[in-house]
Amino acid sequence: MRDADALLADFEQHLRDEKGRSAHTVRAYLGDVGSLVEHLEEAGVERLSEVRLADLRAWLGAQGAGGAARSTISRRAAAVRTFFRWAARTGRVETDPAVRLAAPGRDKHLPGVLRQGQAEELMGLAAVASDDADPVHVRDRAVLELLYASGMRVGELTGLDVDDVDLGAGTARVLGKGAKERIVPFGRPAEEALRAWLATGRPRLVNEASGPALFLGRRGRRLDQRQVRSALERLLQHLPDAPHLGPHGLRHSAATHLLEGGADLRTVQELLGHSSLATTQIYTHVSVERLRAAYQQAHPRA
Repeated sequence: MRDADALLADFEQHLRDEKGRSAHTVRAYLGDVGSLVEHLEEAGVERLSEVRLADLRAWLGAQGAGGAARSTISRRAAAVRTFFRWAARTGRVETDPAVRLAAPGRDKHLPGVLRQGQAEELMGLAAVASDDADPVHVRDRAVLELLYASGMRVGELTGLDVDDVDLGAGTARVLGKGAKERIVPFGRPAEEALRAWLATGRPRLVNEASGPALFLGRRGRRLDQRQVRSALERLLQHLPDAPHLGPHGLRHSAATHLLEGGADLRTVQELLGHSSLATTQIYTHVSVERLRAAYQQAHPRA
């Protein structure tokens, strides 16, 4: 397709600068649109203005035939709809061929979550591990306590600076998706873990490369998401009955436990930074499934 590289470069700038998408989302969308471009070139489509809805449907069909999951196909369709909406708005095409592009719904897998007792055990393990005064273990305790207490995304947590946390108020200022800022609360256990990290852990790792980052790796640089995952997996090995989950599982667990404790859906939506209430509602299904399982196990006429 003519000028494909320049087109993708302009689209990348739009996603990054105008839409404020994360680096991960930008990479995913560029890969999706790049895949479409390759398909169109093989089909003999030379200009963007020549693309028709049938071409887009054929491309999605090829994804499914190649074994792509429904969630992947849905994301690729969303990327292409975003791309053509931008192309139409900027005059690169006269009409948007993706307006009626549909994709199969996402697989409705319930997110893996810890039971409340398991979450307590996990935090206890992190606290015991931090007793050796290793700054990394002190950090890991603060990281896991804050993730579970606030329900923030792991990328939001690793992006925190020291000044983003107000220990006196028990709140953190989080920069979420679309560069939207929100304030999230956390409780006393997270506060205590953070105070220990700031007093005895961070000072031992900080160096000229640290900048204002709240959480640091052993070499003093800003903590990355893989290190958080490794810390969580290491501790979960000591909880044999716990589900296998990553840092996002603590977010799922926090939301589920809030609802089980009586929090209303709107409050949980605001805490998690969801733009749509429908996204938050998945956690009500988790709570109902647990209630049903307990009922079937305990009631004599279940």
